[in-house]
Amino acid sequence: MKDASVSSTAPRGTPDIGGCDSEPIHIPGSIQPHGLLLVADPRTRTVVGGAGDIEGRLAEGWLGATLDALLGPDMSAPLQAAVQQAPHTVVTRLGLLAGRAETFEVLLHRAAQGILVELEPAPEVRLGAAEVLAGLDAAAVSFERAADLRNLCAEAAAVFRRITGFDRVMIYQFLDDEAGTVLGEAKAKEMGSFLNHHFPGSDIPRQARALYVRNRVRVIPDVSYTPAPLRPAEAGLAQLDLSDVMLRSVSPIHIQYLRNMGVGASASVSIVKDGLLWGLVACHHRTPRRLPYELRMACQSLAANLARQIRTREEAMQYRDRIRLHGAEDSLADYLSADAPVEEVLTRHGDDLRRALGADGFAVVEADRVRTCGRCPDETALRRIARWVEARAQRRAFSTHTLPALLPAAAEVAPLASGVAAVNIPGDAPLVLLWLRAEQVEVVNWAGNPHRDDPADPNAQLTPRASFEAWSETVRGKARAWSMAEVETINRLGHAVLQARQNRRVRDLNRRLSATVVENEQLLQHKDFLMREVNHRVQNSLQLVSSFLRLQSRRLGESEAASALAEAERRVAAVGLVHRQLYAGEQVEAVDLSRYLIDLTNEVTSALGKEWEAHIRLDVAPVLMAADRAVRLGLILTELVLNTAKYAYGGAPGPLSVALEQHRDRFRLIVADHGSGKVGERQGFGTLMIKAMVQGLDGVLADEENAPGLRTIVTAPICPAGG
Repeated sequence: MKDASVSSTAPRGTPDIGGCDSEPIHIPGSIQPHGLLLVADPRTRTVVGGAGDIEGRLAEGWLGATLDALLGPDMSAPLQAAVQQAPHTVVTRLGLLAGRAETFEVLLHRAAQGILVELEPAPEVRLGAAEVLAGLDAAAVSFERAADLRNLCAEAAAVFRRITGFDRVMIYQFLDDEAGTVLGEAKAKEMGSFLNHHFPGSDIPRQARALYVRNRVRVIPDVSYTPAPLRPAEAGLAQLDLSDVMLRSVSPIHIQYLRNMGVGASASVSIVKDGLLWGLVACHHRTPRRLPYELRMACQSLAANLARQIRTREEAMQYRDRIRLHGAEDSLADYLSADAPVEEVLTRHGDDLRRALGADGFAVVEADRVRTCGRCPDETALRRIARWVEARAQRRAFSTHTLPALLPAAAEVAPLASGVAAVNIPGDAPLVLLWLRAEQVEVVNWAGNPHRDDPADPNAQLTPRASFEAWSETVRGKARAWSMAEVETINRLGHAVLQARQNRRVRDLNRRLSATVVENEQLLQHKDFLMREVNHRVQNSLQLVSSFLRLQSRRLGESEAASALAEAERRVAAVGLVHRQLYAGEQVEAVDLSRYLIDLTNEVTSALGKEWEAHIRLDVAPVLMAADRAVRLGLILTELVLNTAKYAYGGAPGPLSVALEQHRDRFRLIVADHGSGKVGERQGFGTLMIKAMVQGLDGVLADEENAPGLRTIVTAPICPAGG
């Protein structure tokens, strides 16, 4: 296998192959011919179209017949239940159906355009349930015994290969730049290896990744197939959405891609962690090979187990990092509590701070002095970096592991400072704390050249890359990336230093004032009293407004106006709850969403009636959020709970779950019920307010079927853009 190499000062981006990201792969207009597809009217169950050799393999007069007649009386009951489900929910297995010369697996799901029935050849020998469960249990045990992520992926590749029988199975992880890398591999001796190789992000376009989340298993039994078009043409099925159809025909570009790899059949199993596509189990076979329904379901279950194991290991690693870093924070807090100047403390214990964050250098940049520990660039370069990061580290710590790509002037000091994490300490004499990481020259092995030149003509025919020979790239200008736990620690260290400077300033001021005028200290005490009094009066005012609204709603009795006032009262209560928590805690900038949302939900449901308390289920992660954004989120939650109370169960209490999740720098608020679901398009004040609040958070609001009920998801950044 031929090797090539290239040296670059920064990682080169992988190109888009033309319009791959816009190719409508969900409406190919055809299926893979190893199976059959029937399209029926949802009201009459009359077959209006199909694909494949239906006449030769199932029945001559299929067009215009009913599904009941084609599938037989044994499937009438499950067919009736399946067609009543909402579109785009789940694929239902109806059972086995005898064709003219073979037996079919019958799968059904509802689409927006009708009922879609897939008939896929069933294997002659079927696995028993006990055999499948025993295999899954053995696999789960082997996953639990894996020492780390790479061992886990290697074990998973071996297990999936044993289950599927494919020649090569790879565990493929998506990286932050949308490229992917193979962490585990099991293969036949004759197959080439892609272990530890990278694949460019353009190999799997964005819309394909979205379908991988929706359809967890995808099989191409024979890459040399001839697509079977939907027919008849006059039925207008060319734009039929086949997103959930296992037999859906594959993009010609992807088919050629597999042929270029020497693959005769493939299967992909999605590894979905926390609702996001973490990676794939990619299976390749040199000759055509099918993956029966029961094995697909076993692979899907196994991939879910693998995702849980991956999350467990990531969480354990993050927990260990946080414990270690909290020790460094506590030590610095002890040092800062002494009476020495903050700058001297940072210099004296700079090596401890450097080692705790895994940095090669640490610098404290002041207006008239630069103090350093470890390996650092010269003072001129440090001041240039400090000026550049100062504006980016005003409210939160700034970090990057590719500084030369963002600040070209830093390229000359890349060997010492390719990575930087910084926090700005404001004040009369501002400080910038810099943690520096040296360049890590990395040789990245790619499966083929990822920087191929695309045709200049935008109308040129799209073609996949033809070579997968090992191609190495020497990447410079990069350091080891900063973890989220490390950036959080730098945030807290910056806050501790700021507090220590403020405390020392107050102590010095008090000493001077005490030596001169006692009255000045009394003025400070009076100021604190006024602040507490103002906060107390603000809280009283909010409570007074809430009481007036409650009193007015009671006087109006049961009426639309009374309901509106009651809702207004709950909105004021949500704002008041943020205010109480804001000034009861140590940090006035942020609110603990877990405590706030729990208290808010309890208050809202308590106002709805004691009978609601037994139906509430809360699962909220600890997330710190700025107070103004917390108010918006609280109002959103209040409105969603009130909407559930009014619409989900006809005013009666019922199951209601509230969940808050964090993924990197974003959160998801999920409010779900098991009621009647969304009825119509509501445009009341509450709905308009929810949309306004979500827009103010730069977020996205989505309603999903909860089968039964409604599942509303609010996704937004924890901090505002640029924060």
